[in-house]
Amino acid sequence: MTTDAPTGPDPRTTVVIITRDRRHELTRTLRLVTRLPERPPVIVTDNGSRDGTARAVARDFPDVLLLTPGTNLGAVGRNLAVRHVRTPYVAFCDDDTWWEPGSLRTAADRLDAHPRLAAVTARIVVEPAGEDDPVVAELRDSPLTGPDWLPGPAIGSFLAAATVIRTRAFRDAGGFHPGIWLGGEEELLATDLMRSGWWMAYLPEAVIHHAASEIRDSTARRVTGLRNTLWFTWLRRPAGPAVRRTLHLLRTVPRDLASVRAFGQAVRGLPWVLRQRWPVPPAVEARLAALERAQRRGSARRYVG
Repeated sequence: MTTDAPTGPDPRTTVVIITRDRRHELTRTLRLVTRLPERPPVIVTDNGSRDGTARAVARDFPDVLLLTPGTNLGAVGRNLAVRHVRTPYVAFCDDDTWWEPGSLRTAADRLDAHPRLAAVTARIVVEPAGEDDPVVAELRDSPLTGPDWLPGPAIGSFLAAATVIRTRAFRDAGGFHPGIWLGGEEELLATDLMRSGWWMAYLPEAVIHHAASEIRDSTARRVTGLRNTLWFTWLRRPAGPAVRRTLHLLRTVPRDLASVRAFGQAVRGLPWVLRQRWPVPPAVEARLAALERAQRRGSARRYVG
């Protein structure tokens, strides 16, 4: 005798999406997410779009809660959305990613079962090829060790485009930092979760699909990504590792205008970074050091473009 897994609505998870000027990608994602068997509540923060995104969402998806702050809040747009969340879990995705049916239920089941688990990151499948994103190998082969109860490999950060997170943990950690804005913003929040005793895991049974938007500025993304890596390093890493990571980046990033811009922005932000500097304890630093070594060997994080 077999028992079928539940397939009906699941009230445990709210989907949160931030968007800006990508109306066509967002409407595709909303069509798919609002048809999930879990029937999750959906909240969209429109970060000041000028292409009619807000009008399209209001017209075509009346059950979606649409937030229009009137400006580009970056990742903080997710913080704004989470203020309206009434479920124990939040599933983040981007306007060009969407959850596979059943994955939100699977993630919620794992979070229910493990009270010290803050977040699970899904396997990311790149469309239309149907292949794993290169970052999946880093998640699967994470150098971190964790308690035996973790439902998958322990990870030291997560991807906001593909993660289900415990609402309470997100709020207690302060959400995404407004100074970081957007671009690798997960690293700082993940580190603060680890400092507070939370664990994060890669969950390959949960799947999210990614069809990368053509509306993107890869050079601008590289500038903010490198800048934010430097800011994170000086916000949370002890002095020695912070100096070594900075010097490594100086030696290895491309010698071009984008890198100069990134380092220039990082230097201009040093006053607020140093005011808010809060180095992690040795146990957390050991995890960050292990992740940094793995990232240097991997192919997913390269400051090129």
